[in-house]
Amino acid sequence: MSENILTQQFSLENVFKIDEYVKQGGYKAVRKALQEMKPEEILEEVKKANLRGRGGAGFPAGVKWGFVPPVDKPKYLCVNADEGEPGTFKDRYIMSHNPHMLFEGIIITSYCVGIHSAYIYIRGEYESIAQRLEEGISEAYKNGFLGKNILNSGFDLDIIVHRGAGAYICGEETALLESLEGKRGNPRLKPPFPASVGLFQCPTVINNVETISNIPHIILNGAEWFVGQGLAKDGGTRIFGVSGMVEKPGIYELPIGTSLKDIINVHAGGMKKGKKLKAVIPGGMSAPVLKADEIDIKMDFDSLVNAESMLGSAAIIVIDTGTSMLDVLKVITKFYSHESCGQCTPCRIGTSWINKIVNRMVEGKGSKKDIDNIVRLASNILGHTLCPLGDAAAMPILSLTKKYRKELESRL
Repeated sequence: MSENILTQQFSLENVFKIDEYVKQGGYKAVRKALQEMKPEEILEEVKKANLRGRGGAGFPAGVKWGFVPPVDKPKYLCVNADEGEPGTFKDRYIMSHNPHMLFEGIIITSYCVGIHSAYIYIRGEYESIAQRLEEGISEAYKNGFLGKNILNSGFDLDIIVHRGAGAYICGEETALLESLEGKRGNPRLKPPFPASVGLFQCPTVINNVETISNIPHIILNGAEWFVGQGLAKDGGTRIFGVSGMVEKPGIYELPIGTSLKDIINVHAGGMKKGKKLKAVIPGGMSAPVLKADEIDIKMDFDSLVNAESMLGSAAIIVIDTGTSMLDVLKVITKFYSHESCGQCTPCRIGTSWINKIVNRMVEGKGSKKDIDNIVRLASNILGHTLCPLGDAAAMPILSLTKKYRKELESRL
């Protein structure tokens, strides 16, 4: 039977303060890791736990850490707390309700990989949460969990909170690194990958807030226990953020592989009174849409890929029959044309053209060629950009035009 791992202490009033966190068993995992385990043992445990990245791509965390080469250079950890994906709001809950759980994960990860400087890159709009993180870090220093010679282990670590400036593109890992270095947040060409050439041209681990927050629980309870909470190839739980036309929008921590139908109808209380389900975006706005008859599906990476969608950030957006899919398309195209960094021509020009065509259709001035032109432009963006923003824009546009073409044609 699965249990809440990350959210179990959210209801406690002051768990964001270190005294209350320690009283609830906080920092036990750090003591175990630093005093009883070798870095290679921690790496092995994380690999066995099959912890896949919670930011969107789902890459195994332990494998990513293992890519860091044993070179005589500083190594860095960057925690991606940018959370700019529309519909996503899970990481803000972790940081505001239980920041020390995140710090614990950062300390263990850094010890495992040999890192002495860690950055939390937080989106600029999260002003009060950034302050809470800074207050929590200050508490951790005073209590000997950060700084020099942590718990007499000989291990040193500093955590720095870096605030972004409101650019969606900086959620992409290499654009995040550029921004951290004080430059414009433009994605880099890969390879080289950040694990070998990252922040300040040094080896760098980049993980999402939710990913890192799972680490203390894996160390305390073991990989086998963690795998038992989810699926064999995809361990643990996910925090699903449900928004839209449901009775109880919010976050729900559930085992990976929970059915989308159950999340909507059981956990989120079903559709709002008088509303009928039309479509679901299952993993943040960049995930291809699922029709109402496609929601009997497991919410794990592989199942959604097989359904030609993706789990992404596990942000579930529920759309009712009263919502026009042309309006949904308008929101998507406006967002991506605005947030494109402009570095790649297909993305810069394509998203802008699509947005103009959609706006013309909304005004009732569309022509028969418009939908075909949207498909052509989006297809030319897909797979032709430096970073995943191009794909993130093209995939929902292509799925909407394919699955709701008749409705879109009715607006021409």
